[in-house]
Amino acid sequence: MTMLAINWGNALIITLVGFSLVFIVLMLLIGVIVLFGKIFAKRTSQPQVAEAPAVESLDEEMAAVAFALHMYYDVHDEESDVLTIKHDDSPYWPLSQENNVSF
Repeated sequence: MTMLAINWGNALIITLVGFSLVFIVLMLLIGVIVLFGKIFAKRTSQPQVAEAPAVESLDEEMAAVAFALHMYYDVHDEESDVLTIKHDDSPYWPLSQENNVSF
């Protein structure tokens, strides 16, 4: 028997056992998660939510809220497409310009 010979019967059995084991463990995990969901759903009681009373909003209040939102979201001005480069007083700036070296 050579080293390259493959016993396809054993390989198939190992493959089937591996796949079935993975699916069985996944099904068990789903069962545990569903069980925990049911246990903790029974423990926590749903608090009664009181409905908010109907409030009439005045036009002035609505305008003030709209203006506040407008001022909050539109504080950034429009920028041009011009790129500006600030030249630092670094000792390396002349070096990069003279020798065409980019850092």
